[in-house]
Amino acid sequence: MIQNLADGILVGSVLSLGAIGLTMVMHMLRFANFSHAELLSIGAYSALVFDAIFAAILPTLATKIGPLSMTWALAVALMLALAVTAISALLVDRLVFRRVREKGSELSMVFASFGVAMIIRNAIGLIFGLGTHLYSRDIVFAVVLSRDPMVLIKPDQVFALTAALAIMFALHLVLSRTTLGYALRAVAENPALAQVNGIRLSHMIALVWLVGGGLAAVAGVFYGLTNQISPMIGRDLVLPVFAATIVGGIGSIYGAVLGGFVVGIAANMALAVLPSGYSPSVPFLIILAVLLIRPNGLFGEARA
Repeated sequence: MIQNLADGILVGSVLSLGAIGLTMVMHMLRFANFSHAELLSIGAYSALVFDAIFAAILPTLATKIGPLSMTWALAVALMLALAVTAISALLVDRLVFRRVREKGSELSMVFASFGVAMIIRNAIGLIFGLGTHLYSRDIVFAVVLSRDPMVLIKPDQVFALTAALAIMFALHLVLSRTTLGYALRAVAENPALAQVNGIRLSHMIALVWLVGGGLAAVAGVFYGLTNQISPMIGRDLVLPVFAATIVGGIGSIYGAVLGGFVVGIAANMALAVLPSGYSPSVPFLIILAVLLIRPNGLFGEARA
């Protein structure tokens, strides 16, 4: 049971990073973006490509960082994958969502996001194949935290959790201590009033896509550190990420963080009492429970 709790916390850190970008987009643009989870795939595969390139050009970068399976090449690749995914998210908005937003309805945006998700997923499958990939084939042994009860944890998992928490704290400081953060929150709450006060809505929308895409890239790479990478990453994570967003409340970044941990812990704790095949249904049950008990989420507020 304690092992499931530890695994749930580690999974929750990845879900939280993915949910932050999703909740920002849903709050500002008023539509459920079902293609957001595919940004995790773009980030994971971009890092895979850059990792191979850097390791081939500079073999010294292929050295592992301490006890981690991550190499210096992958660390540099993560930075570039972040940029690639952020730009990809912005391009998708420019090419698809902005045009639909100007001429269609919110429901049209949802349907468009389904189409974008299918295009990205199948494009990745065509380029990289439908098989799985690993950042490293080296075996990294887990550290025994406790023998009674037995609790094991890998260094990669500790690194992913620590880095995710640091990123979340940095984002908190930006949103709560900077003028840019105040402007972003103002646009999310009341776009019309924010424009009257001189805030350019188009710039804030672009910033939301860039931030959301960048966080999704980090989440995708962290997921790949402890799991196999496949084109189905987006399909497998879309429901947990949405569950985390709904649990926390649409528009609440802090709620998305908490929701990610709630969903991650609940899904892993369910493995202790349910067959593994039922685990994917847990996020769906969480969504139903939250919608019945508190439709606006833990930190969400009713909106007109």
